[in-house]
Amino acid sequence: MSAVKIRHYAVKRGKGFWQPTTKMKEVGFCSVPCGPDGPGAWALAEEWNLRWDQTRAGAAPSPAMASAQNLSFANSEELTIYPPRSLGEAFRKFRRTNEWARKEPRTREDWWRGWKRIKPIFGDCDPRSVRLDDLSDWRQMVEETVSLGEAHRAMKIWRALWNVSAAMGYCSKDGDPSLAVRNSAPKGRSATWAEGEVARLAKRAWRLGYYGLAAAIAVAWDTQMSPGDVRNLRASQLAKSGDTQLFFTERGKTGTPVGGALSARSMRLLLAYLEKLGTELLRDAYIFRNRSGRPYSKGTLGADFRVIRAAEFGPLERRMLGHDFRRSGAVEAISGDATPAAVAHAMGNTLNTSSTLFATYVPVNTVTIAAVFEARKRGRRLIRS
Repeated sequence: MSAVKIRHYAVKRGKGFWQPTTKMKEVGFCSVPCGPDGPGAWALAEEWNLRWDQTRAGAAPSPAMASAQNLSFANSEELTIYPPRSLGEAFRKFRRTNEWARKEPRTREDWWRGWKRIKPIFGDCDPRSVRLDDLSDWRQMVEETVSLGEAHRAMKIWRALWNVSAAMGYCSKDGDPSLAVRNSAPKGRSATWAEGEVARLAKRAWRLGYYGLAAAIAVAWDTQMSPGDVRNLRASQLAKSGDTQLFFTERGKTGTPVGGALSARSMRLLLAYLEKLGTELLRDAYIFRNRSGRPYSKGTLGADFRVIRAAEFGPLERRMLGHDFRRSGAVEAISGDATPAAVAHAMGNTLNTSSTLFATYVPVNTVTIAAVFEARKRGRRLIRS
């Protein structure tokens, strides 16, 4: 038989085989017996070369993608083949870097959420080919079909991804067409809780057997920590300074050190909950658990809170455990003459514009936390009157 040159084709003992490379195997391609070496085997090998070319160009799914079941979005992305020099290829390369690994889990979640909006329109595109009107129409489409908040988030991720792509040589940093698109944000929430209402929530949770939730509500209210940070509190993070009980931790989204003081009432509720558990928690054990005894997750904490909120305030109540608790605490503290810098420092956010420098040069300490805690008491009294 005459020799022929076909990509990825080899002859062994008179029989032809299509043999994929390591890169091709990673996305599901495998060795294919083509039969006796000859025109029929050559044609079959060329068919598989065509399949690979279509997958590599993004025109067809990889075998692994075609046969995968119940893959997460992140896992399916690892099996997606993007054209060379495309935005999808740039994002994949970025995920292989240490900089991606250093991002906090919540930050990576934001990137994935934004990429879900970006991918269908621009994933296969060379970023240099994207025009201003393309981005403007895309953002408007997301705003109209989803929400203003989602459009704002997606555009923020686009701009961050553009900078990353520019750093890897896919485009010019100053050439981002989105810089001419106004990325207006949704109007901020203004809902707040009163201390008495929070006490009612905690009591209702306790009466209905949601003991871990009752304690978590009390701790979230006193410390102004986000629900995610409260969920991740461990037994070893509870400390005492004089007569004051405090929690010290880091914000899960940014890694910023934060802390919060507990009132005597919240401490009593926490101790009662721990007694209900009937077991001593090890230092690294999660404190707050649902009724099945498992540590609260993002989904179960929110679901249980909505049950208690509806039971106490009716199904139309929409105030939340997270931002609305934290906003309420900030309103109390500012009303009680706490400085914005002190409140931002205790909450681990950028409420004050210089909070980054403040956190750098003045580590979180019991004095700051106690001052904000006392300011909230003064503010609470003023709000009541």
